[in-house]
Amino acid sequence: MVYKPVTGGVTAPKGFKSAGVTAGIKDPTRKELALIYSVVPAGAAALYTTNRVKAAPLYVTKEHLKDGRAQAVVINSGNANACNGSQGLIDAKAVAREAARLLHLPPEDVLVASTGVIGQPLPLTNIIKSLGLAVSALSEQGGGAAAEAIMTTDTRPKEAALQFELAGKIITVGGMAKGAGMIHPQLATMLCFLTTDAVVTVPCLQEVIHAAAASSFNLLDVDGDTSTNDLLVILANGQAGNPAINKRDAACNLFQEAVLKVCTELAIAIARDGEGATKLLEVRVINAASREDAYLAARAVAASNLVKTAVFGQDAHWGRIICAV
Repeated sequence: MVYKPVTGGVTAPKGFKSAGVTAGIKDPTRKELALIYSVVPAGAAALYTTNRVKAAPLYVTKEHLKDGRAQAVVINSGNANACNGSQGLIDAKAVAREAARLLHLPPEDVLVASTGVIGQPLPLTNIIKSLGLAVSALSEQGGGAAAEAIMTTDTRPKEAALQFELAGKIITVGGMAKGAGMIHPQLATMLCFLTTDAVVTVPCLQEVIHAAAASSFNLLDVDGDTSTNDLLVILANGQAGNPAINKRDAACNLFQEAVLKVCTELAIAIARDGEGATKLLEVRVINAASREDAYLAARAVAASNLVKTAVFGQDAHWGRIICAV
């Protein structure tokens, strides 16, 4: 199977628009509000942080995804809306409700996500005012602006997209992610949003992102901390017109490989952009007794501060690797 890289990020697949606008959340000079929109309802699935402390938007998104469907995602940076008690939930629901009103959607079809400072009230008034700007700015060329708007300590936006042919139809998978700190399995996704124009059943979507995250984002380690806001979402709007991809089809394996390639590219971009990072370290384990053993050994080395400091100082010695394992 040939997978062809393309540009456009989350708007590379047919039927998706996005935007990134200023919102006066933390820095009035930069984009802090992103919106992803599908022109038709999309099948949707998600993975959530394994941190026991979860931000309010995750609870709202999980509730809205009970029917396996969504049509829009609102993401703000600059404020995590985490550890804000019941008010955090009220505010997250208000964001979804206002976006739904502007887009003429049921509130349950809008997902929400936040990233930024923990423990500060969400500046709801500013976000509500800016949602209208985001809706007006929606564009099939808006992927880059959306990727920029979800950045916090990131130094560059992170996007990826590719195409492949299935049953005579061109299928596109796109994605964007943010993350530079609080990166540690599991989930280790920070925030990641994937889009595809493939016709895919929701059970297949859930299985695919679980497998893709396990072999990409969940292998990352920057600082040993797992965020309260980690979230991976995929939307599939079916605009490619391919025969439906089901959970146990051979086509599901091809689709999963495409999603994994996009996730791997985004995961490497996150690792390369780690807070204070000057090196990118990839650990490969050869001749392990099992995949699980290989994973444990690789994770031990990647997470070792002794190994990290040695690589940073360009004085790596195999003894530190043995010590870590």
